[in-house]
Amino acid sequence: MFLLLGIVLLIFLPSPWDIVGFTVCLVLFFGELLFWNRTMRGRRKVVGAQTLVGQEAEVIAPCRPTGQVRIGGEIWGARCSDGADAGETVRVVGLSGLTLLVERVM
Repeated sequence: MFLLLGIVLLIFLPSPWDIVGFTVCLVLFFGELLFWNRTMRGRRKVVGAQTLVGQEAEVIAPCRPTGQVRIGGEIWGARCSDGADAGETVRVVGLSGLTLLVERVM
């Protein structure tokens, strides 16, 4: 954003101020770039099936003990030791391969 502002200042400001404005915006741009690089460097990416643990899902095929659930617009294979009928809400408690381990929400 600062880089775009610097280019606009370079075009529209009179002679010595266009270079001053562009230089200030260029310094701010690189400062912002350095800030975001340092901020994001230490964070891990949160991806994969393990991010589903703790979320609630809707049963679409009866889980007796295996069935299917819909969570986040995706259909997953699920295993429920207590059993759950279609339309019930379950909570993901674990993961076994690509099968979600779920329990009924009371």
